Amino acid sequence: MRLRLEKRLEPSRKMLILTPVLSVVAIMVLGIIIFDGLGYDGPQAVWELFFTPVLDVYKWRDVATKAAPLIIIALGLSLSNQAKIWNIGAEGQYIVGAIAAAGVAYSTQSVTGFWIIPLMVLAGMLAGAAYAAIPAVLRTRYGVSEVLSSLMLVYVSLQLLSYMITGPWKDPNGHNFPQTAQLTAAQILPHDLLGSGIPPGLLVALLAALIFYIIVSCTVFGFSIRAIGEAPHAARYGGFRSDRIIWATLMISGAMAGLAGVFELMQLSRLNLGYPSGYGFTAIIVSLLGRSHPIGVFIAGLVLAITYVGGQVAQTVVHVPNATAGLFQALLLFAILASDLLVRYRIRLSFKGDIAAKRSVA
Repeated sequence: MRLRLEKRLEPSRKMLILTPVLSVVAIMVLGIIIFDGLGYDGPQAVWELFFTPVLDVYKWRDVATKAAPLIIIALGLSLSNQAKIWNIGAEGQYIVGAIAAAGVAYSTQSVTGFWIIPLMVLAGMLAGAAYAAIPAVLRTRYGVSEVLSSLMLVYVSLQLLSYMITGPWKDPNGHNFPQTAQLTAAQILPHDLLGSGIPPGLLVALLAALIFYIIVSCTVFGFSIRAIGEAPHAARYGGFRSDRIIWATLMISGAMAGLAGVFELMQLSRLNLGYPSGYGFTAIIVSLLGRSHPIGVFIAGLVLAITYVGGQVAQTVVHVPNATAGLFQALLLFAILASDLLVRYRIRLSFKGDIAAKRSVA
């Protein structure tokens, strides 16, 4: 007797929607068990991690601030994911976008004008797109997996960041710390909109989610992305070119990662060695949890932002380790992947007699 996986004719649409919710609930239960086993108050730790950031009004702004870059990056990744193009290097594109925006800021330190912020945003998006074009070239011309090439480019971006903030852009008044000079008032967006507590990045994320929803649902381009991902051979017969989709989706996802990098730079007001935050990697979980649907991605981004803020609260209140949020995010990724497997495949028991009979028939 052995277990085997049998592909379902069509995944259940209801389960595709329910499994992300069930995954979060399962992780909560598993978290209680893990924390209790480690000697912490499991129920309180999970409460502080998942519920305090939602119920405490004073934590809402922190959640919104964390959610904005996650949603923006994940929206770009959701587009490439639908085409079965796996951009694992969004973290590198996020960093390069911030470096490009910092370059504009460095060049305009003594200048004021409304055009500086749009120029920083444009530079960040173009840099992110250009950085994502490298895996696109390698995939379309040489058949190199975008998973490997985009991931390795993350480490190149980290070295570039280190070089710039310890060399040409190092703040001469920074007491020898490896960091750039602080951005001027003309280079920073307000931390919230008209005192509402809503950061500008979250508003951009909401507008981007609506735009991506229209693109995916109502345009030929969106249909071509889904067609390439679900039935590449049929899509080619229909006149859709996979190389164009690879270029388009990778560059759009790179531009969105670069945009998130610009907003995070404005939030922190300078670049330093602590700037890489892992948002590009966490956004992969956001995209998967949101089923690569723009509205789902927006909700999933809020959920993952809650784990960031809740992890800090749980660390203070329950004294759990600093890596708590990362642990839950990793468990959530495995839960989503496992649930995806069960949604798309059914487990069958095969006996030796059945296997021998099938082979004889064949």
